[in-house]
Amino acid sequence: MVIDMSIFFGLMIPFLGTFAGAACVLFMRNGMNALLEKVLLGFASGVMVAASVWSLLLPAIDMAQGYGKLAFVPAAAGFAAGIAFLYGLDKMIPHLHPGGNKPEGMRSRLNKTTMLALAVTLHNIPEGMAVGVVFAGVLSGSREMTLAGAYTLAVGIAIQNFPEGAIISMPMKSNGTGKKRAFAYGILSGAVEPAAAFVTILITNVIEKALPFLLALAAGAMLFVVVEELIPEASGDGDSDGATLGFAAGFLIMMILDVALS
Repeated sequence: MVIDMSIFFGLMIPFLGTFAGAACVLFMRNGMNALLEKVLLGFASGVMVAASVWSLLLPAIDMAQGYGKLAFVPAAAGFAAGIAFLYGLDKMIPHLHPGGNKPEGMRSRLNKTTMLALAVTLHNIPEGMAVGVVFAGVLSGSREMTLAGAYTLAVGIAIQNFPEGAIISMPMKSNGTGKKRAFAYGILSGAVEPAAAFVTILITNVIEKALPFLLALAAGAMLFVVVEELIPEASGDGDSDGATLGFAAGFLIMMILDVALS
């Protein structure tokens, strides 16, 4: 399977969102406003939920119409596998969420800055998988996958990566990490996305018939991140109005993009 420049650029779009968000640390003197952070986290959650439904789960079910009334089986199995996959990573990888004091995952001696970066890296793995599997569908010639739809997903992920890049870099600066180093950590946390996307394309090339399963797996992985991490972070102190409005805006924008441009 040959990956031309249009596909390569599509795989890099989400990383550009993280890059731009992380760059905020170079220009912002103070930490991010708490309300703005909640709105951005909610927005990111809304984008990911809408993308999981319209870009991943619905196409997965459509591709399995040959199963008749059991067309839901590949999507259901993939969704469950995606949840299990991210649950396993969450328990294995040592990480610390911004604003948190209790590390998660396996016990380690990693410093706080590294564990903050690993938290966002963990978020970015399923996003890279999602973009990779959709572009794999385009490369395979699937009728349910179009290049416009793949680019729409990549742009949607990039939009929600912008606040994630800022949210990871700004707390590092507040914790005493230099601006340039915080920026570098933000970039590294986002680099996992094109890497995960490329690996997913290679896997899908080997087991092309498993495309519906893999689409749903990416959806399950993304929704695990939303429910287990992003939403609790967005409403941690009980004031969830900003996060709720941000979620609605992100969901609405991603839904419109996916339906209008696919």
